[in-house]
Amino acid sequence: MNRLDVICEDGPVIAVNKPSGLICQGAPIGVDSLVSQVKEYLKVKYDKPGNVYLGVPHRLDRPVSGVVVFSRNSKCAARLSEQFAKRQVEKTYVALLEHVPDEPEGELVDWLYRVPDQPRVLVVNCNRADAKEARLHYRTLRTVRGKALVAVRLGTGRMHQIRVQFASRQCPIVGDTQYGARGPFPGFPNDPLTAPIGLHGAELTILHPIRYDRLTIQAPLPDTWKRLGMPKLDPRELAALDWPQSATAATVEESGD
Repeated sequence: MNRLDVICEDGPVIAVNKPSGLICQGAPIGVDSLVSQVKEYLKVKYDKPGNVYLGVPHRLDRPVSGVVVFSRNSKCAARLSEQFAKRQVEKTYVALLEHVPDEPEGELVDWLYRVPDQPRVLVVNCNRADAKEARLHYRTLRTVRGKALVAVRLGTGRMHQIRVQFASRQCPIVGDTQYGARGPFPGFPNDPLTAPIGLHGAELTILHPIRYDRLTIQAPLPDTWKRLGMPKLDPRELAALDWPQSATAATVEESGD
């Protein structure tokens, strides 16, 4: 079992830095999940008998790391879920791309089609009836060894959106062999169930479900990124970024595990 990295506990809010390779919820019998780890943590810390309630307003894909927030009671869970649905949550991702984008910053707009019965999406023509528009904004933070570290804000919350939008522009995320990366993340086997990809939920801002003030939660980059020569990311660097108003999206659709 992975060591649970709790990065925020504030009243009913608990947030953790999810490691890559760990499914958020809905794991098959015998397979560990982030939800089960958080429940066990709360059970032990607060000496709770029986089943432990945990509200899950959003998820991250299995190979993605970063901030995941939960609620310890149903009332506050409903309030958090409403924030995601109404696009009141601000979430900044950091992506490590195999190639440097043509432009150092910009907006990517595509139409995506989710392949039936598969955890996979495709970029398709906008005239396709079952396609959904996908928008994101990005800023290049630095380039190292021909790779680019970019900050990303979503304008929509589609499954695998960041992954497929950059991949369609010949800039796949490092380690994301499902969407065209040259190989697995350095030091890991090519196993979609355990191998990480270079995508990290670095910062999330919600309205506290009781006080209603802004609560910003940040998650440090995984140590494994150091293998690629990436210097430590200063949280103030993300906080200082000025994003357009449209770069805020509900994230409940993102996860495909």
